[in-house]
Amino acid sequence: MDLSSVAIVVGGLFFYALVSGRLSGTIMTAPLVFTVFGFMIGAGGLGIAKLDIGHSAIHLIAEFTLMLVLFTDASRIDIRTVRRDHNLPARMLIIGLPLTIVAGAIVASQLFPAFSFWEAALLAALLAPTDAALGQAVLSAEVVPARIRQAINIESGLNDGIALPAVLLFAALASAEQVTSGAGEWFRFIAIQLTLGPLTGVVIGFAGARLLDSAAEHRWANTSFQGIGILSLAVLTYVSAELIGGNGFIAAFIGGMVFGNTVRHPCTFLFEFMESEGQLLMLITFLIFGAALLPQGIAHFNLAYVVYAALSLTVIRMLPIAASLVGTGLRLPTQSFLGWFGPRGLASILFVLLILEESQIQHREELLSITIITVALSTLLHGVSAAPFARLYGRLTSQMGECEENRPVEEMPMRDGRTSFTETRIGKD
Repeated sequence: MDLSSVAIVVGGLFFYALVSGRLSGTIMTAPLVFTVFGFMIGAGGLGIAKLDIGHSAIHLIAEFTLMLVLFTDASRIDIRTVRRDHNLPARMLIIGLPLTIVAGAIVASQLFPAFSFWEAALLAALLAPTDAALGQAVLSAEVVPARIRQAINIESGLNDGIALPAVLLFAALASAEQVTSGAGEWFRFIAIQLTLGPLTGVVIGFAGARLLDSAAEHRWANTSFQGIGILSLAVLTYVSAELIGGNGFIAAFIGGMVFGNTVRHPCTFLFEFMESEGQLLMLITFLIFGAALLPQGIAHFNLAYVVYAALSLTVIRMLPIAASLVGTGLRLPTQSFLGWFGPRGLASILFVLLILEESQIQHREELLSITIITVALSTLLHGVSAAPFARLYGRLTSQMGECEENRPVEEMPMRDGRTSFTETRIGKD
C-alpha cells in the first residue's frame, strides 16, 4: 500500500467519524459503508487505492485483528452469568452451531460435487461464526427485549472461537488429501495444535489475571499501563503457543476467556479498547474486504455460489437455531428473528484470509469466492434489514406481555465496548 492509498483510507475513516452519529441506527451500517468504500477505491472500482490481497501487511493486519478479536470477545463474556441467566445463547452454541456446520457441509457436498468431504465441511465451518456488528441496530434497539439482544451478543462473542478448531481441523484434513504425508503425521500435528494452544491459553490467562489483580491491589500499576499489560498478555498468549507448536489463535481465545472470568480488578481499559482501537481494526478489515477480496469474489462469480450463500444465511442457519431453541418457550417469530440475525462477517473474513491463503487445498479459489460472496450478501442484507426488523419485532414483543422473550436478564458488554443500551432512533420511532 503506497502513501496515496493510506491517505485515501484515513480520509475515509475521518469522514465517517464526522457522520457516524447521523448514520447510527440506519440501514447504513459501518461494515456496509466501509465495504462499499473499499470496493469503490479498490480494483473493482476506481482503482485509486492499491490493496493486494497477497501483501504481507494485509496478512499481518488480519492476524493481529483475529488474535485481538478472539481474546477480547472471550474476555467480555462472563461464563457464570451465561450459565445462570442466558440459556438461549448456550443452546445456540452447543446445539445450533454444530448442526449449522453439519447442514452446511451436506448442502455444499450436494451443490459442489467436485468438493471433497473435508472441503465441504471446511466451507461450512468458515461460514458458521456470526458477527453481530453487521446488525448493530438490533443490539442498539431498546425496543428489542434485552434477553434477545444478549442472546445475539453472546452467541456472536463466543462462536468464532468455538468454530475455530473445526476450521483448523477441516483445513488440515483437506490439505492432507493433496500432499504425500501420512494420515498419522497429520493427526499428530492436529492433536498438538488443539492441545498445546488451549493449555497455553489457560496458563497465561490465569497467571496474567492474578498478576494484574496483585499489581492493582498494591497500586503498582496505573490504569493506562494496566491496559497495555492486557494487550501485551493477548500477544504473549498467541506467541507462546506458536513457539511451542500450538495454535496461537485458539490460545488467544482460551486465554481471553480464562482472563476475563478470573480477573477481579475492573478492566475498564479493555472495554475502552474495544470501543476505539477494536472498532478501527474492524472498519479497516471491512475496507480491505471491499477493496481486495470482493473484486476477487466477483471475478469468480458463479450462480451456484450465490445459491449457497443465500442458503447459508437462511435455512442452513435458521433451521438448526430453531431446533436448538425447542423447549425454551420462545415463539416462532423469535426463533426466526434469532435465526436470521446470524450475519457472516469479521470472523469469516479473517479465517479465509489466514487459513485458505496458507493451505494446500485443491478447490481453494472456489472456497474463497463462496465465502466472499456470502459475507458480501450478509453485509448488505443484514445491514439493510436490521433497523426495520428490530422495529417490527420490538412492536410485536411489546404486545406479548409477560413471556419468555421479555424475561429480564443481566446484560454484558458488546464488541464495541458499550455496557448499557442507550436509546437510538429505532427506540424513538
